Amino acid sequence: MKVLFIGGTGIISAAVSELCIKKGIDLYLFNRGLNTEFINKNAKLIQGDISNREDMKSLLKDETFDVVVDWLAFTPEDIKFDIELFKNKTKQFVFISSASVYQKPLSNYLVTEKTPISNPYWKYARNKIACEELLVNEYNKEGFPVTIVRPSFTYGETLIPAAITNNKKPMTLINRIKTGKKVIVHGDGSSLWVMTHNSDFAKGFVGLLGNEKAIGETFHITSDEVLTWNQIFRTIGKVIGVEPNIIHIPTDFINTYAPQIGEGLLGDKATSVVFDNSKIKNFVPEFNCTVKYEEGIRKSLNWLELHPKYCEIDNENNQIIDMIIAKYETAFEQ
Repeated sequence: MKVLFIGGTGIISAAVSELCIKKGIDLYLFNRGLNTEFINKNAKLIQGDISNREDMKSLLKDETFDVVVDWLAFTPEDIKFDIELFKNKTKQFVFISSASVYQKPLSNYLVTEKTPISNPYWKYARNKIACEELLVNEYNKEGFPVTIVRPSFTYGETLIPAAITNNKKPMTLINRIKTGKKVIVHGDGSSLWVMTHNSDFAKGFVGLLGNEKAIGETFHITSDEVLTWNQIFRTIGKVIGVEPNIIHIPTDFINTYAPQIGEGLLGDKATSVVFDNSKIKNFVPEFNCTVKYEEGIRKSLNWLELHPKYCEIDNENNQIIDMIIAKYETAFEQ
């Protein structure tokens, strides 16, 4: 099976690439070739810049694929280009959407693929919804062979997943905990959430590639381990051996003073979710998540300790967090 990944070096896609190679898939990666540490050496690299669409057309003009996965598309314009480019070049096009598209607030905490999609709080999610709508319309009208996948919070070696931190500089949060600084947990920390390790996600995802029954279908792929946000932060503390100094702050308050953080809470992480993974398990019977959150955090920290270039501290993020805490404590004192 000949598969093209647009991207292929991100937290999720790198793990999927690795499993594809293990399963003997003929994998091509289209990217700039800059993130060499995460380019699988057994994949075939087509080096190009997705922002240069004419160049992309030229590089792929003589290619056809059994499956194309666009890991990077997040606007309707991206999807319109993909439809134009790949409508006669692939038997299956996989769009990476997001579980944040599900309605906020939820009418039922248990999320299935039939849960309505609507998110007035987060532009990122609204863009993903618009992309899905374009693809579903193209499938219904023209038979464009789309499969939609909605990951939730998925992490791996380069990420310590949390709600209020810089996920690209994960040691920022770890440093705050180790030095005894307060860390924010939104609300009272009792809302439910799901963290999925990228190696587990890959099992479900790879099982959809080339699966004719998955054409025209939508899936989320997550762990079945459900945690509160208090548990999530205390598990991180347990792994590093330091009890986190948690301060609980209402989500609306956070959004008032730091909307760049608040929209991702109101539109995603502040809503309790439990995902029903029956559909992906039905289509991919071998899908089974085995990496518990505590084990996944240990894996991430062990990897980060061996790769100091990924351990930079985000001082600007720290300043924003300190500002929110100061505003809240001042308001509380009054």
